[in-house]
Amino acid sequence: MTTFLFNHIALSVKDVETSLKFYQKVFQFKEIENTASSSATKWLSISDGKQLHLIPRPNAKIITNKAVHFALSTTKFNSFVTLLNELEIPYSDWRDTSEKNYIRKDGIRQVYFQDPNGYWIEVNDAT
Repeated sequence: MTTFLFNHIALSVKDVETSLKFYQKVFQFKEIENTASSSATKWLSISDGKQLHLIPRPNAKIITNKAVHFALSTTKFNSFVTLLNELEIPYSDWRDTSEKNYIRKDGIRQVYFQDPNGYWIEVNDAT
């Protein structure tokens, strides 16, 4: 049987520098070398070899909804929610209740918010 490991997520972004700064400010992701090309695409290290690629598409029409999102987990969930408040980044629970986290049936807490391009991000406390 073939096994697979998650490698990266790539997002089309209107402005690479704006998106780069957002992900560095909110998640402290470090920029790493784009070893694939000499394009303006920026690569960020998430952790454990996982990456986020920000691909410049200034004219792309980006359509999103909350069901299409990526999720990150942290053991410092309360601190992260505090950071969102400090950065004045609006967030909600799954049901769109503003400034509220949601507790799933399995006890995991989660919040949702959007990046500068409208992509939905979930942060939860699953470990």
